[in-house]
This record gives sequence, C-alpha cells and structure tokens, in this order.
Amino acid sequence: MRKEMAVILSQTKIASGIYSMWIKTELAKEAGAGQFIAVYTKSDAMLLPRPISICEVDKAGGAIRIVYRIAGAGTAEFSGYTEGDTVSILGILGNGYDIDGISGGGNPSEKALILGGGIGIPPMLELVKEWTAINRECYSVLGYRDELFLDKEFEAYGSVYIATEDGSAGTKGNVLDAVRENHLRADVIFACGPMPMLRAVKQYSEQEGIRAYISLEERMACGVGACLGCVCKTTKKDSHSNVNNARICTDGPVFLAEEVDI
Repeated sequence: MRKEMAVILSQTKIASGIYSMWIKTELAKEAGAGQFIAVYTKSDAMLLPRPISICEVDKAGGAIRIVYRIAGAGTAEFSGYTEGDTVSILGILGNGYDIDGISGGGNPSEKALILGGGIGIPPMLELVKEWTAINRECYSVLGYRDELFLDKEFEAYGSVYIATEDGSAGTKGNVLDAVRENHLRADVIFACGPMPMLRAVKQYSEQEGIRAYISLEERMACGVGACLGCVCKTTKKDSHSNVNNARICTDGPVFLAEEVDI
C-alpha cells in the first residue's frame, strides 16, 4: 500500500452522473478484482480521500480503470479531470476475490453467478474477466434503476441478463428476480451492490445451498482500517479483538456471505 501521483489517460461520461476513468499507475501490477483505491481531491477543504472500486486492470499497460457516480463535491471534482491531469491515489486497498482460493486451485468446470447492482456493477467487470480467463463459465446479472451502463462490455465475457426497477429493459425487478425468471443455476455466487440486495443474495444462497461471496459497500473514512468507521458484524469472533466485528476496508470488502451478519 502506497500513495502515488498518477496520470489520467482518459475520462468518459457513460451514463447520467456516471464516469469512467483510466489511470496510469504502477499500482496496476498489484490490483485485482474486488479491490479499491482511495482518490484524493485537490481541495484543502476535503482532506479525506474517496474510496472507489477497481473496474478493470491493464497490468501490461500499467493502468487501472475506475467507474464512479457523482455523489458529492469530491466525485464532482473528479468528473472534471481530463487526459494528462494528475491525481493522487492510495492503493491497492482491500481484500478482493481470491478466485484460485475459492475453487481450491482452479476448477474449469465451475459456473459462477455474478450479480451487480447499481454502482456495484463496475467492480464485477474485472471479476468476469479474471474468471473467464481460465475457461470458466459465468452468468452476469446486472441490476439498474433505469439507464444501462457497462452491459455491452460484460457481453464480451458470457451471458448477460438485465433487471431494471421500471421494467424498461430485461426483467422488471431486481437481480434475483432475473435469476429466477431465467432459471439460472451456478456453483458459486459473487455479488456487489446496495445492502438490501446483498441481504437478499445471502438469504438466497443459504436457501439454495450455494457459496456466496459478497462485496460490502460502506462509507469509509481512512480506507486503511485505522478509524473503525466501516465495521460490520461477523458470525465469528475476531481472534485479535475477541469481538464479532470486521473492518470492511481491510478485512473485506469481499466476505463469504455466511461469515457476516447483515
């Protein structure tokens, strides 16, 4: 983990209030699916960085991609950056999806159900890339309020199913409605999205007897585990503190669903 002044390669608006930014950085060598970086603003009035998940990694080109939604003054500032601008980042942060560990060293026959909801969709793109790189099949189910983004990029890596709240595309409802409507079955589930979605995924995985790994979205302050501002309850006691807590920024954000109480 280190702080670095990186260079912006490109930035594009891909939906209302949602931007895609490629950043040239040495940190790309260490980045993987499910991890994130902390991005600092240039304003002295905003001291804390903004945690943003990694959407894609280009290790050969030394670049990472972040896709974020404008949520306040900090991300609004980021949206104004252009090619050649510099940005201060801290990374690589968090524990992501250990694909080889999940399947015991790699099982090409395993099928994955990859669920992304809202701004929880971007981090699943790198996961899909890494999963299919070792010839494993996956179904991507993406949930939107209305306007679609990144869906065409997911299609390059397998079957994609859409759910929208207003029914304007795909299944009307949420990602699990789309799973049931299309009779999708898999050996393992990966999910990232708002907490109500993750609670439903956890319950679904327990009912169906399928392992589920969920990436928890939480407001973070420091991003490095010092402030204890993003603690979640766990089903097991932490060996160090002897309490049922974990820090999402350092112990996660990816957890085995059965190990967290959400």
